[in-house]
Amino acid sequence: MIERPITRALISVSDKTGLIDFARALSTRGVALVSTGGTARALGEAGLPVQDVSALTGFPEMMDGRVKTLHPKVHGGLLAIRGDAEHAAAMESHDIAPIDLLVVNLYPFEAALARNASFDDMVENIDVGGPAMIRGASKNHAFVTVVVEPADYGAVLVEMDQNGGATTPALRRRLAAKAFSRTAAYDAAIGTWLSAEAGEATPAFRTLGGGLAQSLRYGENPHQSAAFYRTAESRAGVATAVQLQGKELSYNNINDTDAAYELAAEFDAGRAAACVIVKHANPCGVAEAPSLAEAYEKALACDPVSAFGGIVALNRTLDAEAARKIVEIFTEVIIAPEADEEARAIVAAKKNLRLLVAGALPDPRAPGLAIRTVAGGFLVQSRDASVADDLKLKVVTRRAPSERELADMRFAFRVAKHVKSNAIVYARNLATVGIGAGQMSRVDSARIAARKAEDAARAAGLAEPLTRGSAVASDAFFPFADGLDAAIEAGATAVIQPGGSMRDAEVIARADQAGLAMAFTGVRHFRH
Repeated sequence: MIERPITRALISVSDKTGLIDFARALSTRGVALVSTGGTARALGEAGLPVQDVSALTGFPEMMDGRVKTLHPKVHGGLLAIRGDAEHAAAMESHDIAPIDLLVVNLYPFEAALARNASFDDMVENIDVGGPAMIRGASKNHAFVTVVVEPADYGAVLVEMDQNGGATTPALRRRLAAKAFSRTAAYDAAIGTWLSAEAGEATPAFRTLGGGLAQSLRYGENPHQSAAFYRTAESRAGVATAVQLQGKELSYNNINDTDAAYELAAEFDAGRAAACVIVKHANPCGVAEAPSLAEAYEKALACDPVSAFGGIVALNRTLDAEAARKIVEIFTEVIIAPEADEEARAIVAAKKNLRLLVAGALPDPRAPGLAIRTVAGGFLVQSRDASVADDLKLKVVTRRAPSERELADMRFAFRVAKHVKSNAIVYARNLATVGIGAGQMSRVDSARIAARKAEDAARAAGLAEPLTRGSAVASDAFFPFADGLDAAIEAGATAVIQPGGSMRDAEVIARADQAGLAMAFTGVRHFRH
């Protein structure tokens, strides 16, 4: 491949950012402009000489613009191999002129998806001619420069100025790679949407696509490369959030912030303020209270040691009172739907502390996909959209839970959904008081959670741990009574668990013997 002078460009864009300046720069460099529809009108209104694609092909745009560029005079100009005698003869015979630069960005399908457009509107936002031209130009990048986003306009002009109106093979290859990736991501969004519309839970082909949101310094560890990509999903959270201040987010920050905010969204902001503190993707303190400041204090009390350097997620607008308390210890990230001006000023005093506002809370009941890579493939499952408030509990013990115990049971089970399995969560007065996560044995998780509660009690100068009189949640059934025994030893008086073990009767009998109230949810929350 060699440097190829650009003498003729076809421009057809839905995103007209920077269009006029770029097209004018091309025109002043002697490049002939060909364009379509609204793009051609915009260029003409700006006083630029432009040939409408209809004049090039000899056919008008038709069928509401669905057919305009699918023509040999367009694709022949893009795909012809320069210097090939047979191709040159075909071009001369059919009056096909070469196209050296293709500038196309696609119909805004992803934007239509984000605004929940109607089915018919979504279909009309599926681009056909654009991807076809992009793929043709990209295949022929030995001779054709292809641009799919305004961010690359400047690079093309710089190379033209440095190379006598030509672009280099290196730039053309890089832009072609980006172009193929763009059409792949575009088609992935369409395929995922249409599969869902068709009720296909397991389509024959599953494609993933996203746009680069941020290149990261490294991944989980410094020797791993990493980047953050946004998909077409419009779910509120770390991907949609605006970072108001602080250092650049790291791979681990993004992962942990997502975990924290998804849990915060489980708590109805209209009912109470909620605070979630996460460390290494596991909650180390969660609480509800009348105010965010109170919720933060209660959440922090669960495990103040682990909270150091953690992520704080809130279900309401960050206010000054809560901000003052949060900044008292080292915190990596705060994420909330919004932050008032006084709170922003308080956080600003900690210049490295990242403050994110997401605009809204994600809907914990909304359908979606959870994806994980494995060697040679990836696993896809539906998002765990089961919400504790919607569950019909079945009391299985002689004693029914009190109203306070019932509230704590639902609270604890809501948190357990977001704790790595095996998960045990003790809660009292709508706050976690002990969390055991990620153990190979459920009894170990129960004991670790109780020990953490004892440590927190000592740090707070309490006579006994707050697991005394608490409710305990298990993300899955107790396979043996020993896990329940550990909870009894910790002082729990109520238990919430999915049930379904072959030894349920044994576990229920042990609960009755200890005077506990126990309810089954029928729903398991494994989180591996």
